[in-house]
Amino acid sequence: MSLLSVICPCYNEEESVALFYRELMKNTEYFQSQNVEMELIYIDDGSKDGTVAEVKKLISEDERVHLVSFSRNFGKEAAMYAGFEKAKGDYIVTMDVDLQDPPSLLPEMFGYIKNGYDSVATRRVSRKGEPPIRSFFARMFYRIMKKISKTEIMDGARDYRLMTRQMVDAILSMTEYNRFTKGIFGWVGFRTKWIEFENVERAKGETKWNFWKLFLYSLDGITAFSTAPLMLASMMGVFFCVLAFLMIVFIIVRKLIFGDPVSGWPSLVCIILLTSGVQFFCTGILGQYLAKTYMEVKRRPIYLVREEL
Repeated sequence: MSLLSVICPCYNEEESVALFYRELMKNTEYFQSQNVEMELIYIDDGSKDGTVAEVKKLISEDERVHLVSFSRNFGKEAAMYAGFEKAKGDYIVTMDVDLQDPPSLLPEMFGYIKNGYDSVATRRVSRKGEPPIRSFFARMFYRIMKKISKTEIMDGARDYRLMTRQMVDAILSMTEYNRFTKGIFGWVGFRTKWIEFENVERAKGETKWNFWKLFLYSLDGITAFSTAPLMLASMMGVFFCVLAFLMIVFIIVRKLIFGDPVSGWPSLVCIILLTSGVQFFCTGILGQYLAKTYMEVKRRPIYLVREEL
């Protein structure tokens, strides 16, 4: 029989652990008919509530359930990478434990895999239930990424994705510390089928992703899969150099022809503030790439395990 590994990153999801397990196991009969066994791997990302205790209860009842608990919170990207490393399956799927990734889609997704696809990915066609401002900036992020990156990143893409072992091995070969998995999925390629579904609200608890965390996550994605900001900084530098040269010529000609004294202190202050702001902005862009490089060369582990069952 083949093996399907289900990877579930968890951070303070005490209320959702058992609920997700029950919903997932509704697919057991289907996968048995396809000669596929399941293993469920909960990746505890340093939870501070009773998430680990709830998973241990399931382990005592079902030998298919496994636990990998981090020494602290390393983030969802590290949790997914750990799941990929621990998974033994011929097929691997990543899912959120809050049931925003409907387990009921798994049979349909597996059907496409059996028909020759290497990956079946999901995307939301609506953002019902999300704050309007957050939805607006999310859509803008995907539009920007489409224009500045060669890697395919679909609008509304979820981390809910079923993959073959070959594709997961390709992802594991990318051992970078600063991970943006949505971009990595697109970068490795392989034949992918996209499935659309309506947004599903969380079954229990509250989201751990606030606006600031999503903003920083978007910066990680831009710096990881595009050098367009560096090109923008270079073009702005060239533009202001040319503009400064033209203004110098203009002032000299005006003085020689019309004899006008140099004036306009308010406008001069505005120009200084503008150019200084642009310089700091470009320096910030360089700093982002330098910071990513700094973290990469230190070669720290992506995660540390405190307990594994």
